[in-house]
Amino acid sequence: MTPRAFERRCLRLPAVTKVVQWEGTSVFKVGGKMFALGGGFAARSGGYMFKTSNMAYAMLIEHGPARPAPYLARAKWVQLIGNSALPDAELTAYLAQAHALVVARLPRKTRMLLGLD
Repeated sequence: MTPRAFERRCLRLPAVTKVVQWEGTSVFKVGGKMFALGGGFAARSGGYMFKTSNMAYAMLIEHGPARPAPYLARAKWVQLIGNSALPDAELTAYLAQAHALVVARLPRKTRMLLGLD
């Protein structure tokens, strides 16, 4: 998936904002909480990074398209070994899951304010 397509897929999800920080890295957030990273630091150290479920974390690392994300592995984030390590449809599904995982942990009031409840 191209960086432009990655950004479009992230920004299509409800209530998502993009901030550029950490050496030009595009940080995609919902309710102020990160769910995906692309470009900048992420590009220089490998591929896109995103939050995963426990099962997806183990599966992606075991099967090889991803490794534990630097600094974020303990929170079950992965980094793709390259931006094209997964088919576009599969990466899109993982981004939607990452978004949903973060939304689920937001306070109810925040979810309501963002129109996510």
